[in-house]
Amino acid sequence: MGKHYIIACGGTGGHLFPGLAVAEVLHARGHEILLLVSEKEIDAVALQNRSEFRIEKLPSIGMPSFLSPAFLRFLRRSWESFSYCRQLHRRYRPAAVLGMGGFTSAAPLLSAHLLGIPTYLHESNAIAGRANRLAARWVNKVLLGFEVCRSCFPKSESIVTGTPVRRDLGERLPRAQALATFRLSPERKTILVMGGSQGAGQINQFLFRAVLLLKDLPLQIIHLTGERDDGLAAINYQREGIISHVASFHHRMNEAYSAADLVISRAGAASLSEISHFGLPSILIPFPFAAERHQHRNAALFEQAGAAEVLEESETTPESLVRLITNLLADDRRRERMSEAAKTLLPEHAAEHIADIMESAC
Repeated sequence: MGKHYIIACGGTGGHLFPGLAVAEVLHARGHEILLLVSEKEIDAVALQNRSEFRIEKLPSIGMPSFLSPAFLRFLRRSWESFSYCRQLHRRYRPAAVLGMGGFTSAAPLLSAHLLGIPTYLHESNAIAGRANRLAARWVNKVLLGFEVCRSCFPKSESIVTGTPVRRDLGERLPRAQALATFRLSPERKTILVMGGSQGAGQINQFLFRAVLLLKDLPLQIIHLTGERDDGLAAINYQREGIISHVASFHHRMNEAYSAADLVISRAGAASLSEISHFGLPSILIPFPFAAERHQHRNAALFEQAGAAEVLEESETTPESLVRLITNLLADDRRRERMSEAAKTLLPEHAAEHIADIMESAC
């Protein structure tokens, strides 16, 4: 018989999309899923057509410094989330609760723990953040994206599952079919530029400043800019005659990944799990202000494996970026080696593995 499960997964695409991947597997197995998400717009946009899940919003916010005036608001909102989750757990009676990390997971996991409900926490990055180090005290098992992160939870039982990839990503499409979706040519090398679910303003700026150096190269660009920069990017590429497809966001990311010969991206764990799933060579520019510098740790693992080249944002110039792009696109064998390395970095079937663990709690 189907059971009820709760998955807390909102706040960023890095928490939301892997949580959705697990929810999809459990739903396909006949269970009912309640998703706990944040009040951020990204969650609302990504879930607007997901009628198969029950969705509730939590008033949680990220934890500021203890000395910040916002800390009292954080405490108030956290108590509101905890009280709401306690009532919800009693009413919904879940068989288990999974937290995908970040500030949205803390209250659901604590309230479930106090009610004796089996709890699980997923940490997708190479190093754990503050919220997950705290929440690990309240869970039966910690589920890890990377083996190297096990040392962050010395007192917890941990299992390396990898980071779940959305089922709607599917497998690689034929390259020509994927390129036709974007009205691009199969005769040119294709760069996919993305900054995660919310775009990356600085990466966009690098590409804006690099157009003069890119215009004479035999390439084309799929640029997913996030909400603010799509218009400016389209104008820049059109002015310099660079063949491109520009959008703020693309829902069918398997098309974008299948069209790409090279990816330029931040180094969030969800993006890296998808890059690994499709076996793509990449240039990674870690977000310099990510908590615990976790994107740098993630990127270093890909670089050490030979799957990616890593650029430090503060040291990157349009010239250095274009030089690296040119070298990589000119060396098919090097990109093939990077592709093979990317495929081996993360475990496959992570969503199914996590669903198995949750079902075993019953």
